[in-house]
Amino acid sequence: MMILQNFLPYIQIILSLLLIAGILLQQSEASLGSAFGGDSFSSVQHTRRGFEKIIFNATIVVAVLFVISGFLALIIR
Repeated sequence: MMILQNFLPYIQIILSLLLIAGILLQQSEASLGSAFGGDSFSSVQHTRRGFEKIIFNATIVVAVLFVISGFLALIIR
């Protein structure tokens, strides 16, 4: 238990950096023009394929691992 308590902050830092990178690598569906009332293609369905789908699923997995590590940090302290 002591080993996990020592390494958990480093695990959380790594997971947080991976989560930030995964979020930033995803393609935004709303462009800056639609934020100011420009023409928006919100009715068009966007299907994730290939590398974009892998990044999306990996981001979900990293987010779940980050939440689990946060709860684990609360339990062991």
